[in-house]
Amino acid sequence: MASIKVFGSPASAEVARVLACLFEKDVEFLLIRVDNYKGQKRLPEYLKLQPQGQALTFEDGKLTLTDSREICRHIAEKYVDQGNKDLLGTGTLERASIEQWLQTEANSFDPPSSELVFNLAFAPLMGLEQDEVVIERSRQKLNNVLDIYEQRLQESRFLAGDNFTLADLSHLPNAQRLVSSNKCRSLITSRRKVSRWWDEISSRPSWQRVVEMQQEPAPVI
Repeated sequence: MASIKVFGSPASAEVARVLACLFEKDVEFLLIRVDNYKGQKRLPEYLKLQPQGQALTFEDGKLTLTDSREICRHIAEKYVDQGNKDLLGTGTLERASIEQWLQTEANSFDPPSSELVFNLAFAPLMGLEQDEVVIERSRQKLNNVLDIYEQRLQESRFLAGDNFTLADLSHLPNAQRLVSSNKCRSLITSRRKVSRWWDEISSRPSWQRVVEMQQEPAPVI
């Protein structure tokens, strides 16, 4: 039985990021699906780990983590000789570049893209009104970030260099939502290098498996 357990829904960006990493590293795991939108109705074993019912819990033996980027680093480091060996780089300089772009994703790409995803994709499902001010502000912030990405991707195939790494993988969940939205698709597709980069990273078998999981019916709990 797999020693790694992932609690959460593949629809969650945090969970999807971890699943993609696990698939890249060919690591066996057990996914225990928890619907993010069921309020307090959670699996008892999940509530023992996360009393507040947060989106993601990762269990590797006695180790429990809840931050998706920290989890991905843990997976890439622990299973360094398994699956994709390039996720964290092979040298100090390469690792530093990956960490730099991971920070850019977490601090500059994720906040505005998450605001857009929530307002355009999830707010209607939850019966909430879309905040047009937040949508416009987030679009502008994301435009500025993706302009920087376009320049960077003129210099290298991927964000941190010539190999697909965690820096690219970490963008997959929210970028997938953006290109699935008529209002946001052009943020990606209007930039030639960014569009090429997205086509390449989103077509990876690891991510395609996650997308398939996202389309499966949620459990009734």
